[in-house]
Amino acid sequence: MSLRRYEWKTHDGKTLSVAEWKGEGELVGMVQISHGMVEHTGRYDAFASALAEQGFLVFADDHRGHGRTDESTLGYAPGDMFEDTLKDLAELSKKYKAEYPQLPLVLFWHSYGSFLTQGYIERYSAYLAGVVIGGSCCMKGTPSVGFGRMMAGIGCACKGERAPAKLIAKATFGAYEKKLGGSFISSDPAEVERYRSDPYCSFVCSNHFYRCFFRGLKKIYRKKELEGIDRSLPIFLIAGNCDPVGQMGKGVKRLEAMYKKLGCKSVECLIMDGIRHEYLNDREAAAAREAIFGFIGRTAANAKKE
Repeated sequence: MSLRRYEWKTHDGKTLSVAEWKGEGELVGMVQISHGMVEHTGRYDAFASALAEQGFLVFADDHRGHGRTDESTLGYAPGDMFEDTLKDLAELSKKYKAEYPQLPLVLFWHSYGSFLTQGYIERYSAYLAGVVIGGSCCMKGTPSVGFGRMMAGIGCACKGERAPAKLIAKATFGAYEKKLGGSFISSDPAEVERYRSDPYCSFVCSNHFYRCFFRGLKKIYRKKELEGIDRSLPIFLIAGNCDPVGQMGKGVKRLEAMYKKLGCKSVECLIMDGIRHEYLNDREAAAAREAIFGFIGRTAANAKKE
């Protein structure tokens, strides 16, 4: 198995750091990973390597304001960070589909990446054989989206766009940890320490980031946007019932219900008991990987039959 890192210019000339994992044998499909907020592609190395060993070409970029892409301005990048990142992801999908047109593409997008996924499948379903949406939530109609956007706007006006949005971070992540009496990331202390000691995971996103994020969340639940989803696209939702991001599973079930109400024909949902936000780094990580690998394998195999 080989890991290749390279720099790639996206739709507006921005240079992104991209990672690619590839096994030695015949390729059976492709998996695109989209990481969460305040993390980076390197945290998915073991997961991606395991997929590569199963015959998948795996690729991922460090999003704007994250990882190697913007290591000197973590949490901030100019432009619309949500919309531009969404376009980056689509352009990267397009690049690999052009290089490997015979291979089915499945998305695995987590947390912040999962909200980007919700927007992605509304516009770019044609690239895909299936999608895994992990650590997510249905934010349709929730007051927190409007409130968060207002707070981010005030932060931009009073502290500046580049300033870390400490109040928003405290109101979200701080509240999550208070509710759980510990890290919302994982119940495994070793994994929590590994995350906290990672230099690419020790920052607070900017006011500008959150303004773009909440604006993006408002848009993706509009009826016009939702109508763009291919109803035949296989969707797999996965989360823990101790994950406050997904409202302890309730927000994930609402997302499942929303897609089914839209007429999506293949929607699976796995809520893992006792698991927090990072199901790949919690007590039942092996079971989470098995479920995700199973969905990806089935989806790729079915796509090749069509």
